[in-house]
Amino acid sequence: MSHFVLGLDFGTNSVRCLVVRVEDGEEVAASVATYEHGEEGILLDPNDPNLARQHPKDYETGTEKTVKEALSKAASFEGFSSDKIIGIGVDTTGSTPLPVDEQGVPLAYQNQFADNLNAMAWLWKDHTSFEEAAAITEKARREHPEYLAKCGGIYSSEWYFSKLWHCLVVAPEVMEATYAWVEMADWIPGFLTGNLKPENLKLSVCAAGHKGLYCEEWGGYPSAEFLADIDPRIPELMSHIPNKAYAVDTPAGNLC
Repeated sequence: MSHFVLGLDFGTNSVRCLVVRVEDGEEVAASVATYEHGEEGILLDPNDPNLARQHPKDYETGTEKTVKEALSKAASFEGFSSDKIIGIGVDTTGSTPLPVDEQGVPLAYQNQFADNLNAMAWLWKDHTSFEEAAAITEKARREHPEYLAKCGGIYSSEWYFSKLWHCLVVAPEVMEATYAWVEMADWIPGFLTGNLKPENLKLSVCAAGHKGLYCEEWGGYPSAEFLADIDPRIPELMSHIPNKAYAVDTPAGNLC
């Protein structure tokens, strides 16, 4: 009896779904769903060319649309049935973090933040935090050069802490309502498994690694002292997500 796996690729403009037969890697079916919000899925600011955001709702609606379409196409493949799918793999853009509440629900879903770009997902190519990235780089070089040793020696404006710090600076009203700052790569598996509470997420070591300066050699994420020097509000936010990241071969959970 054949088994199948389903892959979900959350890109810059769309989510793609692929159904593959496990035994030989044959591609059974594929589909694409473009994101509905913004310009080709990207929320822009005409006054700031560095800004690139996404609406998290597009991840949900895109998943439903593309999975249904892929399964419909796969139904004609000999030996396929949805109950023979034994796993789902996910990859996303990164670093694409988003502010969430205590239940892991994106702040963008709240009426008060529905039109606030700072409450959206901060797409990987958002470069608004270039000043924060430079400051983090200089601080790490002075105090903890090991933090930069595994990420090319420079911290990027595209990464987790740069964007978190910038949001704290420019959007205090958003951050006051934020319980945790969560990578899209971790939020999607949480959404699929029904485990969205930030404390319960199984974090991806890819996203946490060079993008979040995570390494088991120094106990996970950078020290609370280092982060507090950047902004005293960061350590509390970090306390709401696990200080443990997992490799890709660790299941995030079961489909809800």
